[in-house]
Amino acid sequence: MNHYPESILNLIKSLSRLPGIGRKTAERLSLHILHAPNHEAQTLANDILELKKKVRLCSTCFSLSDREECRICSNPNRDRSSICVVENPTDMVAIEKSGAFSGRYHILGGALSPMDGIGPDELRIKELFARAVSKSITEVIIATGTDVEGEATASYIIDNLKKKGVNVTRIASGVPMGGDLQYVDQVTMQRAMEGRRGS
Repeated sequence: MNHYPESILNLIKSLSRLPGIGRKTAERLSLHILHAPNHEAQTLANDILELKKKVRLCSTCFSLSDREECRICSNPNRDRSSICVVENPTDMVAIEKSGAFSGRYHILGGALSPMDGIGPDELRIKELFARAVSKSITEVIIATGTDVEGEATASYIIDNLKKKGVNVTRIASGVPMGGDLQYVDQVTMQRAMEGRRGS
């Protein structure tokens, strides 16, 4: 490994910091980039810089967007009376792929985890409560993970929204306990959304 020039070693080091990329994969990627035509390497560099410059959080649901409001929130064909609450943008993408939900989303930015110092103030829960009490909202669907943190987050949100008189449901079984929503297949996700229950 140390026989490479410093510029290759630096790229290997940078790529190996990415999640799921070990030293061997980083080495292969670095050599691929080195041997790729200049325009491909330039396009990759430009795409990374553009992503860092343009992508922000949607002002409504806090999903990733390259505009003030994301494509889902700004879509007039989406059902504006229901909000599906998820932990992260990857969870939202998993539900979208299933085609089982036509409303809008609210991205919390994680789950409650007191052991890690993540309480309600560290998530976008206050913003959810403000959206949920609108007269135009008829249902809030909780689709947090089924691990301990996801269940604690769901319970906290459900308890507080019920006190405000909001109709709250939780996605049904079919999503495995302890599983990440982003890894659930489309059919399972569709059944979970269609079989959601009141809490």
